[in-house]
Amino acid sequence: MIARLAGTLAELSADSAVLDVRGVGYLVLASGKTLSALPPVGGDVVLLTELQVREDSMTLFAFGSAGEREAFRQLTSVQGVGGKVALAILTILTPDELARAVSAGDKAMIARASGVGPKLAQRIALELQGKLGLPATLAPGTPLAASGATNDALSALANLGFKPAEAASAVAAAAEELGPSATLDALVRLALRKAAK
Repeated sequence: MIARLAGTLAELSADSAVLDVRGVGYLVLASGKTLSALPPVGGDVVLLTELQVREDSMTLFAFGSAGEREAFRQLTSVQGVGGKVALAILTILTPDELARAVSAGDKAMIARASGVGPKLAQRIALELQGKLGLPATLAPGTPLAASGATNDALSALANLGFKPAEAASAVAAAAEELGPSATLDALVRLALRKAAK
């Protein structure tokens, strides 16, 4: 099993890179986030990897962090999610954002990835519940709220185009101000006001 590669970046494309490791070129597929963080061609690179062996192919996937690799492993454990679909999801969502989307049951956030339809997004959200390391907080100093209204408010803001971190911060501030008995309507209204500031 190839778990890590350290070498020189020889080639870079939209969805892959070639690493020269002592004269051997390794073609790796990676998320857009990982590829965009790489140095220019000729730069030194260290990537974590996951080798997938199929009957007709061997594919090496590369990651910029252990968290991204773990999220990839969890995603590919879901029926219907192959390596390329998992990378598409990790291109639009960081591992923390994916964990938040799964914990909130936010299928729309997951379905933003290329190749992920509503049914597959729902399966991912259901099957990965409790399997992804959830971030300890939504926003600095704010405990992760478990109420249905809070999760629905997060989903509502995300569907309106707010980034996951912005939505989480605004909803957490609104929930803290309104208390545990807040209605969804009140939470969304106050969160929108806070996000607009």
